[in-house]
Amino acid sequence: MTGLRAHNLRLAHENLAKRFAAWSSQDFEPARCPVRGILDHLGDKWTTLIVIVLALKPHRFSEIRRAVPDISKRMLTQTLRDLERDGLIARRVFPTKPPSVDYRLTELGETLLEPLVALIGWAENSQERITASRTAFDAAKSMPA
Repeated sequence: MTGLRAHNLRLAHENLAKRFAAWSSQDFEPARCPVRGILDHLGDKWTTLIVIVLALKPHRFSEIRRAVPDISKRMLTQTLRDLERDGLIARRVFPTKPPSVDYRLTELGETLLEPLVALIGWAENSQERITASRTAFDAAKSMPA
């Protein structure tokens, strides 16, 4: 490990420890914890995929569904509602017959893109190692003790 990487890792450890200590303080309220209240929702696979799709341009419901074909209509509807409730996307209704609706990232939603790019990059770079670890773990668990 290089000196710079070790230094950055130490700073990350310290930063996370401070934040966790603040969240876990005696006057702790679970509803105010950003990990429970925000990151848990943003870490959902559907949320991430929908944000990626909307980062490109506004989309109609059916376009999002085609872009993420393995999501059910019900789950897509719920995830879009949750994102709208969080202020990350905006829903725009056009006065046509029948009415058409599109979804777009809000200014707040766009602030999510930079950390999301870093997280996705990490996932892409780590996928092979994680898959190998899972395979080794599962193989060890399936062997009799």
